[in-house]
Amino acid sequence: MNRIRARILSVALLAGILTAALAACAGLPTSGPVNPGVRIVDSGDSGDFAFIPKGPVQNATPQQIVEGFIAAGTGPINNWETAQQFLAPSFRASWKPQAGVTVYAAGQRTLQQTGDADFVLTVSPVATVDATGELTPASDGGDITLPFKLAQQTDGQWRITQAPAGIVLDQARFETVFDAYSLMYFDPTWTYLVPDVRWFPRYYAATSIAAGLVDGSPAPWLRGAVATAFTDGARLELTSVPRQSNVAQVTLQEGARALDQVTLDRMQTQLAMSLRTAEITGVDMMLPGGEQLSAQMIDVRSTAVASNAVVLTDTAFGFVSGSTISPIDGLSDALLDVSATEIEVNADRSTAAVRDAAGVVSAVHADDSTQRLDVRPGLVAPSIDPAGYIWSVPADKPSAVIAYASDGTPVQINGAWSGASRILAQRVSRDGTRLVAVVRDGDHYAVWGAGIQRDRNGVPTGVTSPEKVLATLPASAVALTWLDASTLGIVTGSGDDQYLETLTIGGFSSSARTPGDSTAVAGPSGSAWIRDADGKLYAERGPNWQQIIGGVRVLAIQQGMPR
Repeated sequence: MNRIRARILSVALLAGILTAALAACAGLPTSGPVNPGVRIVDSGDSGDFAFIPKGPVQNATPQQIVEGFIAAGTGPINNWETAQQFLAPSFRASWKPQAGVTVYAAGQRTLQQTGDADFVLTVSPVATVDATGELTPASDGGDITLPFKLAQQTDGQWRITQAPAGIVLDQARFETVFDAYSLMYFDPTWTYLVPDVRWFPRYYAATSIAAGLVDGSPAPWLRGAVATAFTDGARLELTSVPRQSNVAQVTLQEGARALDQVTLDRMQTQLAMSLRTAEITGVDMMLPGGEQLSAQMIDVRSTAVASNAVVLTDTAFGFVSGSTISPIDGLSDALLDVSATEIEVNADRSTAAVRDAAGVVSAVHADDSTQRLDVRPGLVAPSIDPAGYIWSVPADKPSAVIAYASDGTPVQINGAWSGASRILAQRVSRDGTRLVAVVRDGDHYAVWGAGIQRDRNGVPTGVTSPEKVLATLPASAVALTWLDASTLGIVTGSGDDQYLETLTIGGFSSSARTPGDSTAVAGPSGSAWIRDADGKLYAERGPNWQQIIGGVRVLAIQQGMPR
């Protein structure tokens, strides 16, 4: 994919390109045989690029006008200026390309003429993107139809007088014109950064990210679960984000001058880390008139895990190092005394959430003490959050989620997994802000997500409702884990017909066959570990799996690393 410097189209930018793009969190991609246009070649140091689609040709037929209009959606420049050339002048002000994107499977579309100047586009959607850039997987509702009407203008040329708001794009072209970027929020303790993945046109990435973070709000399923330092009075003053030497200049309202240093540093951290996902290396926060605000990035805690798997065998618990296992002080001895079938270790490696052979959920501590917490039948694997709460739920009662405090006090979680008939797996994110689960939803399996609500003391009180549908799975699941802050690993299928689904939250998933008869998954993104039913441990090595050791009873989940 070729890219261009923003200065290549500087004249157009000064004319308002970036201003129009702030609202354009969706693009008008294309499909079919029509050539979408020519890519602009760049000089290499900018993350921005764009297509230059072709406008209408003289005396084009109505069908050619509709096809050309769809194809012109690959060019978001100046609010899809080329696409607007296919519209009747009276309709241009009404058409809203920024309203959203319908993403469909490549080749799954038809365009039918239903009248002299009426057409219907039928597509099989795989996802939709709303005006804020949030992606939602399509339901199993089948095809959707999009109507178009045309009229002959006074000059004899056919133009579109009615078209759906937003744009339509096959998935391959969507991922070419758009990209996924993370708006970074804090957890309520201001300890971790939490990514909120959005899809924006690549050409307007910097401006869209800044506008979404500074002037926008978290996705609905994350509201109340995350925090932001940006407040009213310190929103964007300018709607464009110019760059010098790949350092973005973000101009805020005058109210930012009165903010304390802690708030400014948090704002700087959110902006810098959000724009870094667009390959921007630095950020200057500015006041009107060009004065730079003094701010520094703050230290945030990483959610990365160790590069070595943690396992339990008949004789040891700890990190796999070659053919040996290195113990974890205190915790290893304590876990050898428990008949564990599932283990999740907290970031400090001082406590493990355990389900034992009897199905009981307990907290096992490095001081060799064990707390029996949940004795309800049919419990799924437990999960532990950064505050020490251990989350547990019975498979046949999805809404009966309980979080147990470090002293064993049970806290009923309100609003969990309503509508699900069964829950197969549940995990808390390493930053403690999100809860995900694999559930039985009607006649299919799905991955749901919800933001965790907490009181002022950090006690979890409930989750956001309705839950966010993150993906529909092709089969039942046997294991679920967080691979990183925005990626899940799910083992689906059974026996030798199993796959590791790697799911970007707020994005798409990829699938790779596992070694077969897999029972557990853990690890970092791109380097996952799989345990099979025979106790063999495999490590992901590109498209292949490499066997590491045998005799593994439990592959443990890591919830981070000590500071």
